[in-house]
Amino acid sequence: MLLKVWSTVLLLLISTVCSATEAEIQKAIESRLGVKVESVTKAGYFGLYEIYADGNLFYTDEKVTAILIGGDLIRSQHALNLVDLKTNRNITEERLRKLTAIKFSDLPLDRAIKQVRGDGKRVLATFEDPNCGYCKRLAKDMQKLENVTIYTFLYPILSEDSAKKSRQVWCSADRAKAWNDWIIEGKTPGGRDNCDTSAIKGNLEFGRRLNITGTPTIIFADGERVPGAVPLNVLEQRLNQQK
Repeated sequence: MLLKVWSTVLLLLISTVCSATEAEIQKAIESRLGVKVESVTKAGYFGLYEIYADGNLFYTDEKVTAILIGGDLIRSQHALNLVDLKTNRNITEERLRKLTAIKFSDLPLDRAIKQVRGDGKRVLATFEDPNCGYCKRLAKDMQKLENVTIYTFLYPILSEDSAKKSRQVWCSADRAKAWNDWIIEGKTPGGRDNCDTSAIKGNLEFGRRLNITGTPTIIFADGERVPGAVPLNVLEQRLNQQK
């Protein structure tokens, strides 16, 4: 919805007469942009306020005269990131990761394909579409991980064929094998797809509530959400940070 609302980085808004409180900023943004604002906090730079809404970050001044678009739009050529030049930290990215973190214990793990390797002490979860090329790349890298438990949530968002393959994998006697045969070896899943696949529907509903819009999406034990195929060395580094 947001991509349809804005096509430029800077969106000029109607000026207000006096400075606004955080509550007033929230009210102004919600009324003017038609979004549900979840939080308003001081960004700590240039007198800007950080606004978190619809899974995205925006920045505005205390008078709500203009808004800078960031957050999930960072992959857009029109988007901006707030970067601390002293530390070279991407503040927008750091804040968005914190705000979109998912408590690992809140994940519906019974609706995921579980694979345990070695002692399985390190854990991660992924949301994947069977026809996602980056998911296939990630799967091949994850084959090299040891002492890990991987929860794979079937998340078919690309096509009807993705939905069918997901159902066939879920209906298989050995779901992990069926998934690996396809995602790694390229062996098309066979068999029926008319078993109870409510888990897949539940995954889609769960993902939409969390604004998971692409695959793969990786969730680490601390709740951090990372979109895209993360290199093996980064996976190892993050997994080794688990307590």
